[in-house]
Amino acid sequence: MTDLNKLKIAEARDLLGKGELSSVELTEAHISAVEASKPLNAYIESTSEIARTQAKSADAQIKAGNQKGMTGIPVGIKDLFATKGVHTQACSKILDGFKPEYESTVTQNLWDDGAVMLGKLNMDEFAMGSSNETSFYGNVLNPWRLKTAAGEKDTVPGGSSGGSVSAVAGFAAMGATASDTGGSIRQPAAFTGTFGIKPTYGRCSRFGMVAFASSLDQAGVITRDVRDGAIMLESISGFDPKDSTSAKLDVPNFEAALTGDIKGLKVGIPAEYRLEGTPQEILDIWDKGIQWMKEAGAEIVEISLPHTKYALPTYYIVAPAEASSNLARYDGVRYGLRETVDGDGLIPMYEETRAAGFGEEVQRRIMIGTYVLSAGYYDAYYLKAQRVRQLISRDFKEAFEKCDVILTPTAPSAAFEFGAKSDDPLAMYLNDVFTVPASLAGIPGSSVPAGLDKDGLPLGLQILGKAWDEETVLKVSHVLEMAAAFTHQPSEWWR
Repeated sequence: MTDLNKLKIAEARDLLGKGELSSVELTEAHISAVEASKPLNAYIESTSEIARTQAKSADAQIKAGNQKGMTGIPVGIKDLFATKGVHTQACSKILDGFKPEYESTVTQNLWDDGAVMLGKLNMDEFAMGSSNETSFYGNVLNPWRLKTAAGEKDTVPGGSSGGSVSAVAGFAAMGATASDTGGSIRQPAAFTGTFGIKPTYGRCSRFGMVAFASSLDQAGVITRDVRDGAIMLESISGFDPKDSTSAKLDVPNFEAALTGDIKGLKVGIPAEYRLEGTPQEILDIWDKGIQWMKEAGAEIVEISLPHTKYALPTYYIVAPAEASSNLARYDGVRYGLRETVDGDGLIPMYEETRAAGFGEEVQRRIMIGTYVLSAGYYDAYYLKAQRVRQLISRDFKEAFEKCDVILTPTAPSAAFEFGAKSDDPLAMYLNDVFTVPASLAGIPGSSVPAGLDKDGLPLGLQILGKAWDEETVLKVSHVLEMAAAFTHQPSEWWR
């Protein structure tokens, strides 16, 4: 059997269960693929020896009749998740050399299910970015390249989960953990022709995740199709007493929700998402998605989310404010980078360490957050943003009284070239315009690959659902996936 790294999770699971494939074989194929994918810069650390040990254990578990959904499946781990004894840095210089003495709940759930760790994946520093250009370890390349008359050009993979999507799209992982604060799963999935799902806030534990904005951060997964996403999401989900925001709810069999039948389901189309200046091909793929839903027997319902236009400014007040508080712990005293300075006192050491350890974008957001929390501005900015956040959440609750899911574009464009927006923070932040509202409301959302733009780059459609109703999000995503029949693959130029 060749191209084992191109198998999907469900396919590999079935072959492993029948004894037609071993996890050791599957893992070795992926270790080779990780090595071959180095030009993508998706991995910042390979854990091949750990993977080999886990693969042998997985084969023993399968032989003993203890196979679970992820047993023997090689995956990549975003550098945001703590992995015991293994590099965990959130791709920031300030955490240089940090190896935690504990495991995140999300990754522990995967290891308990028999998954295999291929390594740690690159990301925007502290998950702050939409293009994976802020990592201390350099840019992640999108496996999909822009083809022009002058030749091929590298494009961004999206962010912050750039390493996760690049590894999965580049066949260097069967699936990957990811996190979504304002769109960091869904937007990069759209840019790379992969499937990404952000569950309801509280569905997955945040214990052991390096915090950016605690009221928004949520773990999720990147896979090559919806079925794989359902399998992997079920594995990482569940109540965790170590996380006060974790919901004490049973985890459904998400794969069982993929019935292929959405007849009678109501799909909401928000008028406010037809933004002025949106490229026509984004609107065209959205219209295609609406038609596919109709053909599958769903009812299309026009809805309104009137406070959508305030979502982006609200997010860029709330998230930096929480980041300012969360990142205050990185001071050079207990772990990570410490810059020594001449003279006495802690303050100079704090200042030098934070100036040297944090990148430009992280510093920008810390300063914004500190400003909006400062005396005289707290009421004017932070409290007002929290009130608007409640209005955005109310909009969704009222909309879901009329529909079961909401269909929108995932991003306002396809992947763009490196540097195209890095000098203009506002232009970069606009990448999150379609994803941020759902993050503020804490509801589940997915991105499904739906087609290619005029330059041959992937475009995605977003499905949003009611809180705790990932099953319907996955069900509709699966039908959308079947209708779109997205079978395109990158050219594997990096090999």
